[in-house]
Amino acid sequence: MNATLKRNVFARLSIPAGNCLQAGGILAAGFALRLSQSAHAPALAVAATVSAWVLLYFFAHGIAHWLVGRLLGIRFLFYTVGGTGNPEGYPPVVRWIFEHLPFFGVQTEKLSMQNASPMARAVMWSAGVTSSAVIPTVSAFLAWRSGVPWSGPFFLFAIVWGVATLASNWTSRTGDYSKAKRSLANRGRPPNDAGTTRRPSNRSTA
Repeated sequence: MNATLKRNVFARLSIPAGNCLQAGGILAAGFALRLSQSAHAPALAVAATVSAWVLLYFFAHGIAHWLVGRLLGIRFLFYTVGGTGNPEGYPPVVRWIFEHLPFFGVQTEKLSMQNASPMARAVMWSAGVTSSAVIPTVSAFLAWRSGVPWSGPFFLFAIVWGVATLASNWTSRTGDYSKAKRSLANRGRPPNDAGTTRRPSNRSTA
C-alpha cells in the first residue's frame, strides 16, 4: 500500500478534552472488568469482558503516547480521532473497517521533538501500539484468573490479537515502531516525523 496515503481523521480534540475522554474510557473498562467478575449471568459476564477489552484497545493508545512523551519532555498540540495510521497492517477486507474506526492519535509539537533525544522519541512512538497490545490482553488475563465464563478462549484470542498487532506494526512502513526505528536511525538529525504548529503533519501518532 502507498505509504503516503493520509490517515482518515474525523475530529480534533484539545489535549485536556482528549485526556478526559480517554481516562473515562479506561475507567469504564475497569468497571466492565469488575462487572464481569461479579456478574451471575454468564452472558453478562462475557459481554462485560469483551467490552473491557474493546474499551482498552481504543482508549489506551493515544494517552500512552501523551503520558510517556510528557515524562520525556515532549509536548503535544492536540488529539486526533480517526482511522488507523497503520492500514497496511490489516488484510484488505479488514483494512477498510479499521480505516473508519475511531482511534486516538496525538499531534507532537515540532520544537520539543527536535529537542528530545532519539531514544526519547523512540520510546514515545513505541508507547502507543505497545499499550494497545498489552493492556487489553492484561484485562483478558485478569478475567481468566477470576474464572469468568468463556474467558479462557477469549484470553487466547487476546494473546493472538496482541501479538499480531505488535508484529504487523513492527513490519509496517507507517506504524509507530517504524517511526521509533527512524528516530534511532537518524541520531543527530532533526526528526522528520515531528508535528508543526503552522501546518500540522498528517503523521500524528495513531
